[in-house]
Amino acid sequence: MSAEMPDYKDTLNLPQTDFPMRAGLPKREPEWLERWEKLAIYDRLRDRAEGRAPFTLHDGPPYANGHLHIGHALNKILKDMVVRSQQMMGRDARYIPGWDCHGLPIEWKIEEQYRAKGKNKDEVDVVDFRQECRKFAEGWIGIQRDEFKRLGITGKWEKPYLTMDFRAERIIAEEFQKFLMTGTLYQGSKPVMWSPVEKTALAEAEVEYHDKESFTIWVKFKVLTEGDLQGANVVIWTTTPWTIPSNKAVVYGDSFAYGLYEVTGTPNECWANVGDRFLLADKLAADVMARARLEDGMWTRVRDVTADELSTLSLAHPLAGADGAKGEWDDPRDFRAADFVTDEEGTGFVHCAPSHGMEEFELYRDLGMLEQVITYNVMDDGGFRADLPFFGGKFILDRKGKEGNANKAIIDKLIEVGGLLARGKIKHSYPHSWRSKAPVIYRNTPQWFAAIDRPVGDGQDTYGKTIRERALTSIDQLVTWTPRTGRNRLYSMIEARPDWVLSRQRAWGVPLTCFTKAGAMPNDPDYLLRDEKVNARILEAFEAEGADAWYKPGAKERFLGNDYDPAEWTKVDDILDVWFDSGSTHAFVLRDREDGSEDGLADLYLEGTDQHRGWFHSSMLQACGTIGRAPYRGVLTHGFTLDEKGNKMSKSLGNTVAPEEVVKQYGADILRLWVAQSDYTADLRIGPEILKGVADGYRRLRNTMRFMLGALAHFDEADRTDLQDMPELERWVLHRLAELDEVVRKGYDAYDFQGVFQQLFNFATVELSAFYFDIRKDALYCDGDTARRRAARTVLDILFHRLTTWLAPVLVFTMEEVWLERYPGDESSVHLTDIPETPSEWRDDALAAKWTRVRQARRVVTAALEIQRTDKVIGASLEAAPVVHVDDPDMLAALKAVNFEDVCITSDIVLTGDPAPNEAFRMPEVAGLGVVFERAMGEKCQRCWKILPDVGTHAHPGTCKRCNEALG
Repeated sequence: MSAEMPDYKDTLNLPQTDFPMRAGLPKREPEWLERWEKLAIYDRLRDRAEGRAPFTLHDGPPYANGHLHIGHALNKILKDMVVRSQQMMGRDARYIPGWDCHGLPIEWKIEEQYRAKGKNKDEVDVVDFRQECRKFAEGWIGIQRDEFKRLGITGKWEKPYLTMDFRAERIIAEEFQKFLMTGTLYQGSKPVMWSPVEKTALAEAEVEYHDKESFTIWVKFKVLTEGDLQGANVVIWTTTPWTIPSNKAVVYGDSFAYGLYEVTGTPNECWANVGDRFLLADKLAADVMARARLEDGMWTRVRDVTADELSTLSLAHPLAGADGAKGEWDDPRDFRAADFVTDEEGTGFVHCAPSHGMEEFELYRDLGMLEQVITYNVMDDGGFRADLPFFGGKFILDRKGKEGNANKAIIDKLIEVGGLLARGKIKHSYPHSWRSKAPVIYRNTPQWFAAIDRPVGDGQDTYGKTIRERALTSIDQLVTWTPRTGRNRLYSMIEARPDWVLSRQRAWGVPLTCFTKAGAMPNDPDYLLRDEKVNARILEAFEAEGADAWYKPGAKERFLGNDYDPAEWTKVDDILDVWFDSGSTHAFVLRDREDGSEDGLADLYLEGTDQHRGWFHSSMLQACGTIGRAPYRGVLTHGFTLDEKGNKMSKSLGNTVAPEEVVKQYGADILRLWVAQSDYTADLRIGPEILKGVADGYRRLRNTMRFMLGALAHFDEADRTDLQDMPELERWVLHRLAELDEVVRKGYDAYDFQGVFQQLFNFATVELSAFYFDIRKDALYCDGDTARRRAARTVLDILFHRLTTWLAPVLVFTMEEVWLERYPGDESSVHLTDIPETPSEWRDDALAAKWTRVRQARRVVTAALEIQRTDKVIGASLEAAPVVHVDDPDMLAALKAVNFEDVCITSDIVLTGDPAPNEAFRMPEVAGLGVVFERAMGEKCQRCWKILPDVGTHAHPGTCKRCNEALG
C-alpha cells in the first residue's frame, strides 16, 4: 500500500466476540456447576415440563464404595445424554440418581476395621454393626455424588434414592412380603454357590468365572457284590477332592460301552498292582491307564460289562474300614444309572456328593432319597466339621481364598489306604465371587428361594402365571432392546435359570421379614406365617426406624403382637440378596415417589452388558413376582472400557484411566465428547492418544462456534430476512438444517449419540467452516447493509440456536458458555431451552441436488488453484480468474446462476461451454469439467483484496465498486 493509501481495516465488519479459543475447561467448568446449582435448573425444568409426555430413565444404583472409575463415567454420561436430549425434544425427562447401600463389600470393610482393632464382629451388637455400615455408605455416597456432578450430570441430586433409606427398606420388605403372601417364597435345602471367605450363599449374578488350577484325582471304589466282579474297582475322576468325604454314590451311563480291565504289569512308581481289575468306559480306558502310568502292554481288556450287570452292583467308599474312620464311610455306596454322565472325559463313572452338586442333588431328590445322601460335613467357613475323622478342622480355602489344606489331606489319606489310582492338576474355568474374587463351592444349606416356575397367587396372569413365563413374555413383547442382542442374552439366561436364592447369611441388609413355625417342616402348609396384620406392624416399624427394627431386643414379640405365641415361632434373621434390593427400586422410586413415573414403569434402564445377569435380571424377576411384568419398557446396554491397545484395565498393569485425571487435564466435556464419539454397543477404548484426538476435534468444533459468535455481534430482529428473500446458498444451509433436524431427533430417540455427533461434527467443520463460512466471510466482513449480509447473519442466528441445542446434551459446559456469550443474564441457560422446531418449507430437495453439483464443480476449481499455490504461482485464490469449461448445459446454467466466483473465492471466473483444452485440470470423479488457470486482471482492492478492473476508479481510493458503496 502506498503511503497515502487509506487503511480500511477499521471499516470492515470484523468478528467481535470475547469467546476464547482456549477453553480452559478444567478451571471454568466448576463455575458453571455452581451457576446451575443456584439456578436449580433440574427443578425449573420439572416445573416448566408440566403437561408434557413424561420420560423416565431409572438409574441403576452404583455401589456406595470407592471412587468412580471410567466405567462409571461412561455409564452416567450416557444416561445424562439420554435425559437431556429427551428433555430438549419436548419431554418431561426425569432422572433420580440412586445408590445401592447394603451388602457384603461394605460389611467386609467394617469387619476389616474391626480386625485391625482386635475386635470380633460376632461379639458386636448387630444393630451397632449395621450403624457402622450405614455411616460407611453415607461417606462414599457424598464422595461419589460430587464426582458424578463434576461430570455435568443433571438430576435430583439433593434427593437421590438410597436402598438404606428407612422408606426404601420398608418398601423392600413390603415387596418381599408379596412373595411370602402369594406362595412364591419357600425354604429349601439344596446345593447353592457358597463363598467360604464371605460365609454366605451367592446368586448367579454375584459369580464370575476365572481360570483356576485344581487338583484332579482318579479314585477306586471297590465292588462289594458277590460274583466275578467282586473286588474289582469302579474308577471315578473328580476335580474336587474335598467332596470325596461327602460321597454317597457313584453313577454311570446306561448307553455307554463298559469293560473289565486287568493290570498285567507295572512300572516302578505306580499305585496299581499286577492283578488289579478296573471297571472303565471303553472310550476312556486308555487315557485312564496312561494317567495311572500304565503303558500299553501293562493292561488288558478282560470282557464286556453290561448296563444290566452294573445295575446289580454295590460299592465301598475308598475310606471304608480305615483305621480311625469310626465307621464314617462303612455303608455301601449307591450305584445306579444317571443321564448326566458323559464319556467325553473322566472314566465313564461319576462320584456323587449330592450336598455339593446340583445334578446329583436333583437325581436323589427325584428318587425321594435325599435323607440318605445329604451330608453336612462342610461348615460356613469352608472348613470340615470338627468331628469328621481325619479331616476335621481342615479348610478347602484359607481366609484369603487361596488353596487350603483339605485337598492335600484327602489325597494323602487316599494314597495311604490304597484308594488312589492317579492324580494331577488341571486349569479350568471356575466360579469365583464377584466381590471377594475368591473361588466358591457348592454347599448344601437351608436357604430361602423364590420359585420361578410356581404359579404366583396374585391374579396378575396377563403375561403368564409364573415368574419365568412373565419374564420371557416381557422380554419378547414389552421391552425394546438397544442393541437387539441384549434380548437374546437375557432371554437365554432366564429360560435356563434355577430358582432365585433370596437369603444371605450376613448382617447388613434388609431381613427376610418372615416367621417359621417351630417343629414344622418347610413343606408343611403352616410352616410360614402369613398374616397381613403382622406384615403391617413390620412395615410401620421399618418406616420409622429402618430395618434395624428387626434386630432390636423384643422384635419378635413386638411384630407377632398378641395374636401369636412367640415360643411357637422362629424369626428368620437372614438378609435379602442385595439384588432383591436393587431389583425392587422400581417400587420405591418409580412407583412411590411423586417425581417417579406415572405408571410405575421406566422408559429406559441403561447399564453395562454385565447387568443382563445383574440388575436387568433381578429387576425383571422381582417385578414379575410383584406387578406381573417387566418394570421397564426399554433396555440399553453398553460395553466395557479398555485401554488404547484393547486390553482390560488393571491397576497392576498401570493402564487405568481415572475420570478425575481426565477432568483435571482436559475438562469433563472432553470425557463426554469421548463417549459421544464412541460406539458404546461394543467395548470402548480410551487412553492418552485417544483423548488427544478427542481434544483436537473439540477445538475444531469450538472454532466453528466462535466464528458464529463473532459474526453475529449486534445482530437483532431488524436484521432478520425471510426465506423467500434469501440467496440460494442460504436456502441450501436451511435445507441442510431441516435434514439434520430429522437426523438429530431420530438419532437421539434411538440413543445413537455417535451417529448424531458424527453428522453434526461433519456439518460444522466441513459444510460450515470449510464451505459456507469460507464463502460468506467476504460478504460478512466487507458488505455494507446488504440483503446478502442480512440473509447470511439470519442463517447464522438460526444455525446458532440449532447447533447449541443439538450439542447441549453432549457438551453441556461448552454450549452453556456459547449460549451465555450471546444471552448473558442470571436466569439464562441453554439447558432451559428446547431444540427449536424446524419449518417444513426449509426442505428443498431440488435445490440441494443443484448445490451438490455446484460443490462438485467447486472442488475441481479449488484443486486446480491449489496446484498454482503449491508452485508459488499465486499466494491466494483471489489472485485467480480461472476459465471453467463445462460440458453439461444444465451444470453450466447452474453455475452461472450462483455467483460461482464467490463460491470458489476467486476475483473472477469465466464459465464456458466450449470444450476444455488438453492442458485443463480435471478430476476423474467429476466428469465433463476442466479448469484452465488465468490470473485475475486489475488492481487489488485495499479493503476486500479482490483483484478487479474497476479498482481505483471510485471515490474511495483503492477500492472496488462494492467496497466503495459500503464506505458510503
